[in-house]
Amino acid sequence: MKSRAEEMRESVVEFHKEHPEVWDLFVLFTLEKINQGFSHYSARGIFHRIRWETDDPSYEKGLEFKLNDHHSPFYSRRFMKIYPSHEGFFRTRIQTSETRLATNLPELTPNHWDTQ
Repeated sequence: MKSRAEEMRESVVEFHKEHPEVWDLFVLFTLEKINQGFSHYSARGIFHRIRWETDDPSYEKGLEFKLNDHHSPFYSRRFMKIYPSHEGFFRTRIQTSETRLATNLPELTPNHWDTQ
């Protein structure tokens, strides 16, 4: 049976394939924080910045996507794996989802909310 961690990882991989520009922004904004002298930062803070920057209608690509906060740990681990000189920049926790069963619930989208 699939674990919750595997389920989330699959969701992240699918999202990344559809929106590789999010990774580019994650790297860009993370490197900005490193260049500003930060020794640690929050991956969720980087996600909030991506939301802030891409919600602007004048953003050149006119991106339309929603970022799932559950994806931020995967992005932070990937960043530190690709840029090993910045290992530890994002503080990570043990993934308890490795020992939990998958929920098999669909990923929520903006279509799941009543807009009236």
